[in-house]
Amino acid sequence: MGASIKKIKTKMQATQKTSQITKAMNMVSASKLRGAEHAIRNYLPFIEKIEEIIANLLNAESFIKHPLLVKREIKKTCYILITSERGLAGPFNNNLFKRLELEIAKNDHFVIAPLGTKGYVYCRKNKYPLLIDDHVILRDDVNFSDVAFAIKEVVLGYIREDFDSVEVIYNHYINTLTQVVTVKRMLPIENEFQGKKTQVIYDFEGGVASILNEVLPLYIENLIYGLTLDSKAAEHASRMVAMKSATDNAEDIIDKLELMYNRARQASITLELTDIIGGASSVSTS
Repeated sequence: MGASIKKIKTKMQATQKTSQITKAMNMVSASKLRGAEHAIRNYLPFIEKIEEIIANLLNAESFIKHPLLVKREIKKTCYILITSERGLAGPFNNNLFKRLELEIAKNDHFVIAPLGTKGYVYCRKNKYPLLIDDHVILRDDVNFSDVAFAIKEVVLGYIREDFDSVEVIYNHYINTLTQVVTVKRMLPIENEFQGKKTQVIYDFEGGVASILNEVLPLYIENLIYGLTLDSKAAEHASRMVAMKSATDNAEDIIDKLELMYNRARQASITLELTDIIGGASSVSTS
């Protein structure tokens, strides 16, 4: 009986320590989520300004063609897979992997550019063709410089016609409880800019075509960077919810263990009293 009580107490202590860790991780993820939301808010005005410039450029010259705007027959697809660096984020990465499997099942020819260690390890494990043979680390405070090289390789690969479309698979952040796995086509760029009204009139120097050669790749690079920010917010939210659930489960286990511990202690005390009373009775009768 004593060994059983000690075992229950040891398990209670271990579960309490686990609960403290998951609670702390929940609070850290909540703080990081606020930072990620702030980063997205700061990013949006920048991309809106680039879109305004592109609209002015395309409206200035109606019949311009650019490799990033021209559609061609899709023979090969490049998938950019945005995952996390660490686990303990609920179904965050597994949902992405399931969607990737569905997408590549549609294509005989594809290449993958994973952003994040989890995605890189998964692709290497399954021996999928990679665009670059190195993993891109997505820190919690991810900067453009962290993903710039990989994204430039994607844009250059499309211009060289190494593949004919680029699609990003990522978790889209809606709110704390909702993150949706999304597939978004990046290239070719859907030409929604021509005819779009703009409030600012620009004077262009150097020719529209040469400016587009600089602006369009910049636009795509920053769009993909924006999706990494979106994915980071979704990751922190998913981890926050997962750690909250783990904390609640640990507390439920602690409650059950306390009940078992109290019952075991009561049984032990009852047994000791029975022995004492039995011993006293034996002495009195003798």
